[in-house]
Order: sequence, then structure tokens, then C-alpha cells
Amino acid sequence: MLRIEARGEQRWLVGQDLEVCLQDFAHSWGSVTGPVLLLASGPSANEFPLHRYRSLPVVAMNGSIVRCVEEGIRPFYYLCDDPNFVIGRSALALMGVSHGEHLAMSLDVLQAIHSADATALSGKKIYLLERVNRQDGRAVMSDRAYAWSIRNDDELISNFSLLRRKPNRIGFSLNLKRGYFGSRTIPFGALQLVCHLAFRQVFVVGMDLRQGGGRFYEKGEAALPSSLDEDFEQYILPSFALMARKILPRTGMQVFNLSSVSRMPERVIPKITLQRLDELLGVEPGASTQTAPSTGQ
Repeated sequence: MLRIEARGEQRWLVGQDLEVCLQDFAHSWGSVTGPVLLLASGPSANEFPLHRYRSLPVVAMNGSIVRCVEEGIRPFYYLCDDPNFVIGRSALALMGVSHGEHLAMSLDVLQAIHSADATALSGKKIYLLERVNRQDGRAVMSDRAYAWSIRNDDELISNFSLLRRKPNRIGFSLNLKRGYFGSRTIPFGALQLVCHLAFRQVFVVGMDLRQGGGRFYEKGEAALPSSLDEDFEQYILPSFALMARKILPRTGMQVFNLSSVSRMPERVIPKITLQRLDELLGVEPGASTQTAPSTGQ
């Protein structure tokens, strides 16, 4: 089994025939400028001309790595926080590990990857994705007690309710050194990551959020189960609404949705066309982007 060892100020990922010094989120905070693409796995991701925007940093997650590999693009970050994805789609997860410049993953995901290929993580730049209020995968406080404890926190922004439990699970982290809020969908974790890094113009691709639509890289009975329909109203939509209401005005971060069929309401995250994307990027319509944003890593 993999474990985390503290050695002085560093943390190491240690297991049989593996020792990797973990990257520190404190060192990546505020380290970038410019726009970024978040590449999710909805069917509309297949329609996006990724090659035209190949100079922009891309944050890939789960199976969306397929599009990056198809276009010969190395994602700036590859995210995964679901060990069931690794177990069910180990080839895709290993593809993400192989191609991602930086990896952001939970410990149980790293364990699943190590079980699939004991050599895959060696030499990689790995950031440990840890949920807020979790230690060894278990809650330290009740959700309500935790939400109350951070009610005046400048970096962990949460809902709080005395009457209902579920609102206390909704939040947004401005500092991934202190963990992230799950929200039951990986694009929300990616949004917390790019906010932490200081990207302030974010374009989300393939965030359809439609359970019946599936994922662009799988079809039919071979598709992995999804709980989007169960989670959307209770967790996903309230999380994005909190971000739109409390985080975007405070940070100046702009988030745009490039999926015209997305279930996310436009009043929460505005939908834009490719023409509007080109206008925001300052490029001629249909032309490829020329210069990549500056990064400090």
C-alpha cells in the first residue's frame, strides 16, 4: 500500500519500489497568468477544435486525456480523484499519468494507478489532492461543524446551515494546500485548481453534465456508471452557484462554458460560441492561437 511520509518540510509518496517527493501546492499558488482550457468528458468535447487552441494550457481530467493524445497536446495538469475510474479505465488513467506535465490526484487514485502499473508514478510531478475535512479518507468533523468552523475563513468558502445537512458540504477552496471541495463532479475540482494557480480566464469544454449523454470516449453497455442525475440538483448546481455568487466577483476569475447543450444554466456559467471565444482571446476567427500564457512552473 502507498503511504504519505513527512520528511522535514517535504512529503513523500512511498510504497513498494516507489519513492516520489510530492509537489507542494503552496509553491504553485498564484504561479500563472493568461487563459486556460478545462477539458471535461461530455460528448460535446468531441466537437471542440482543440488543435486550434493548442498553445493554451489544458487541464485534462479522467478520460478527456484521449482528446489531448489525439491532438498531440501535453496537458498542463491531469486530474483524477475517482479510484473507480482508474479501476474501470486503467489504460486511460495511465495515459493521463504518462502525458500530464503535472498530476493532481487523491491518494486512493494513486494507489489504484500503482496497482495497475508499479512503474507509472516514478519521476512524476505529483500534487496530492485532498478533500477538505478529511484525514485518511474520513471526516474529521461533521459537515455542519466543519462549515461552522470556516464560516469566517478567507480561503475556504462554504455554505452553512443549521437546518439542513447537505448545504454544509458545498464550498470552494482558494488554497488547495488546505484541500478542495468535491461537489460530485471533477470539473469543479479543476476550477478550484485553476483558481489556486491564478488563471483568471477559464474556458470549460465538454461539461455537458447529462447522464444520458454519456462520455465521448465510451458507448453502450461498456460505459461506466454515472450518478449525475442524482447529484446535479443537490451538489453540483449549488456548488457552481456558490462559485458564481461568492468566488468570481471576489477573485475576478471569469468562467465560460463552451458546451451549448450543457445542463449548467447560463445564469450560473455563461455559454459562449467559438466566435466569442476567439474574440475573448484576441485572435482572428478560425485562426490558431499563437502564444501560450506565461506560467511560473
